Amino acid sequence: MKTSIFQNAIATLRNNLSAARCAVSLTAAALLLSACGDKLDESPDARLIDIDTPEKVSLLLTSGYPSAVPAVICELMGDNLVDNNVVVPATHNDAYDLFHEEAYKWEDITSYSSGTDDTPLEIWDKNYKGIAVANHAIAAMREMSLDPAHDPNLSYSWGEAHVLRAYLHFLLVNVFAEAYKDDVQSMNDWGIPYVTETEDVVKIDYSDTRYRKKVAEVYRLIEQDLLEGIDYIDDSKYKVPAYHFNRNAAYAFAARFYLFKRDYEKCLNYANAALGTNPATSLRKWASMSANTISTLLNAYNDETAACNYLLLTTYSLQDRMLSACRYAINSGLTNSDPKLSVPSTKDIIYEGGGPNWSSRLPAFDGKIYRWGAGSEYGSWLFRVYEYFEYTDKIAGIGYVHIIYQPLTAEETLLCRAEAKLYLGDRAGAIQDLDFWTKSKQISNDLTQEGIDRKYAGTPSNNIWVNDIHPQEMSSEFRLLTGADRHVLDCILHFRRIETHFEGLRWFDIKRYGITVHHAYRGPQDYEVTHDYLEWNDPRRVVQIPYNAIDAGYPSSDRTPINQTDGDELSVRPLVAPIQ
Repeated sequence: MKTSIFQNAIATLRNNLSAARCAVSLTAAALLLSACGDKLDESPDARLIDIDTPEKVSLLLTSGYPSAVPAVICELMGDNLVDNNVVVPATHNDAYDLFHEEAYKWEDITSYSSGTDDTPLEIWDKNYKGIAVANHAIAAMREMSLDPAHDPNLSYSWGEAHVLRAYLHFLLVNVFAEAYKDDVQSMNDWGIPYVTETEDVVKIDYSDTRYRKKVAEVYRLIEQDLLEGIDYIDDSKYKVPAYHFNRNAAYAFAARFYLFKRDYEKCLNYANAALGTNPATSLRKWASMSANTISTLLNAYNDETAACNYLLLTTYSLQDRMLSACRYAINSGLTNSDPKLSVPSTKDIIYEGGGPNWSSRLPAFDGKIYRWGAGSEYGSWLFRVYEYFEYTDKIAGIGYVHIIYQPLTAEETLLCRAEAKLYLGDRAGAIQDLDFWTKSKQISNDLTQEGIDRKYAGTPSNNIWVNDIHPQEMSSEFRLLTGADRHVLDCILHFRRIETHFEGLRWFDIKRYGITVHHAYRGPQDYEVTHDYLEWNDPRRVVQIPYNAIDAGYPSSDRTPINQTDGDELSVRPLVAPIQ
């Protein structure tokens, strides 16, 4: 992505949010269960006065894409990062923010203030604001037409609004609720408020069951919105399709949704629609990405014209700075005579440990993995999470930190399809898709069943690439895979872990497969190491509802372990050096 395009994306986000403020401020306040400031005096009708043309509806929807994603929280709670205070001798680093330590310990995340990037409040706030935007757009279209879905001037916005609303609720339910199990079991788990209407009062009781839904109900409503909108998406209406729910992004989301719901036929159909007859043409062209500077790498990776980038989100995020603080990192593990006290090397799993048809580092990553000045022993990271800095005062060196995320890509959709094929009995087709993935990462060797069997043999206790999964404990409808099928599943989960690291999707895989997670941590003032295990049925897998919503009366999540009773102006940092 060119810098000018990035700046335009930020300007568009701000200008559209400002232009649409009358339409969303009151509802967003209600969704947050808090006051909304000077907009409270506006009459409800005034909010839609200016949203009276198809062009204005389209403009309004642009402001519905969230500027916050749960990547930081999900990465900290998952198994990609290790605590350097444990694995590096004599290290006593603080976390970049205190709430990072709470997330890593699977505690209630409360140590932050309003406006702090990457927090549960920002995720809740920004996603429900996006939902409010979608609801107002839908309401405005209903005012303009008796049948907006079939109105040639509105149908594409009708489709975008419904798919966006579905996606934002999908993101929220996978963060703030249990994983989907099945339609029966998931009626026992509280989900989130599913909001489909505009509101004309300041404070809504979203704990009322009219809004607060069980997980199964949330999934049913997501599917309803998704199917209502997906066929009306029209890429020709967007100046930059990658910043909207274009057709491929909608198909990719549908493939992921049905994978999580275990409707493998529909997952396969939507993945096919996104990838086309030859997925190799859609995958990222790593060989053409220059590693001269981190800026050139970022520009290429975030290119809005790249076929692999189905959807791009411009966010306010400090994930890069969290990693540079040297507390939590992708790093070597710790070997202990007691295997239960050992810490696996996430550096080997993600970067250096090879795969079923390659040894050591993926060739695509050569020259593209970076570290901070403290040394390689403090961890490393792929360039893709490096920040863009938007100056508000160049002399003072202050401004806003942005990271562009790729929540929907051709690569992840290909891995969704491989998993669907495996469960549909097409193991050879799954391996073929996995081979497409490795070829896109510049692996010349063919992927075979024999190579997969060698790499993913053994058990989680003696093979760090094998997952300790518990799907059948979660749902009897989850088919248990054994033998060669199980090895292919572990290969898929490994590739997904590599592909989506820093995006937070590994955490969703951990939840939906009941994967056991082991965290070892030591506070900066501590000398004893604490080992904790998150089992498949541990309620700490649910991120606690933001504190302000709880203070306003929304029920908190019960996260008792099963085995137990604003500062947005930041200074600019120097560049970093790649690991050779």
